[in-house]
Amino acid sequence: MVMSRDHNAGRNHSVRTDNSTCESVEEFKYLGTTLTNPNFTPEEIKSRLRSGNAYCHSVQNLLSSRLLSKNLKIKIYRTIILLVVLYGCETWSLTMREERKLRVFENMVLRRIFGRRRDEVTGEWRRLHNEELNDLYSLPNIVRVIKSRRMRWAGHVARMGEERGCIGSCWGNRREVTIGET
Repeated sequence: MVMSRDHNAGRNHSVRTDNSTCESVEEFKYLGTTLTNPNFTPEEIKSRLRSGNAYCHSVQNLLSSRLLSKNLKIKIYRTIILLVVLYGCETWSLTMREERKLRVFENMVLRRIFGRRRDEVTGEWRRLHNEELNDLYSLPNIVRVIKSRRMRWAGHVARMGEERGCIGSCWGNRREVTIGET
């Protein structure tokens, strides 16, 4: 499969292993992630966020419990919810809109973890502002984690030799992974 912003990029390519040739496809499911040509990630991100919301809902009693420490709640978020949302994120090319959706999701979970604050002036309970959440959550935000994983994946692909049957490049907004040409 050739993944490119050019819709005709993969039309003349096929995969050849040993004496058999495989057809070129527009999309396929790989380890639970749907890869498409062009790499259309909004639907995949929506699906991942729905799964993340389901997991968040299943542990919401833990996240809002006063009996658990904030550090333990953050560990629950990072080991259960975040892993579900970020599954396959190495292949995502994010737009600003998708980055915003991911940050909104993360802020929603962090607001559940850190709870509400009492305003010192009015004495009323209020939601935490995004800046306050960033200060309380000192770990890298979800978008930085995705970018880090993409760079790590690009490094793995770049270090693969041609004997592995995969030539990869990942520069800027263009990504092509070609398995073979005939």
